Amino acid sequence: MKQGNIHETGNCKAVSGVLARVGDKWSVLIVTRLGAGPMRFNELKREIGGISQRMLTLSLRGLERDGLINRTVFPTVPPRVDYELTPLGFSLLKPVTALAGWAIANIGKIDGARAKFDAAQAKPALRARAA
Repeated sequence: MKQGNIHETGNCKAVSGVLARVGDKWSVLIVTRLGAGPMRFNELKREIGGISQRMLTLSLRGLERDGLINRTVFPTVPPRVDYELTPLGFSLLKPVTALAGWAIANIGKIDGARAKFDAAQAKPALRARAA
């Protein structure tokens, strides 16, 4: 794909599909946590507050399907399962970390813009009610 050609129909669909996986909040958090090294399911669940067991399972399966993580089952009783980033997953770590850093650095500006927008939207509604 040539740079700047993402708007061609085939490329747009491909980009959308990839961004749907790597852009959802749970995938981003999983990738960043696994950037520190392999982790077990319950470790990930503890590290990622608010994620349900089902959502973690679905996210891990999707990341595995896309080749971003490996799932290794060890033949122990009970079975031990580790998740770790693949080389492709590690290549995603840098842009995901940069995006997270940008979000943290700009959350105040974003919150301010949202408050300003919401206040402007509320004024016409208040005037309409008063009339």
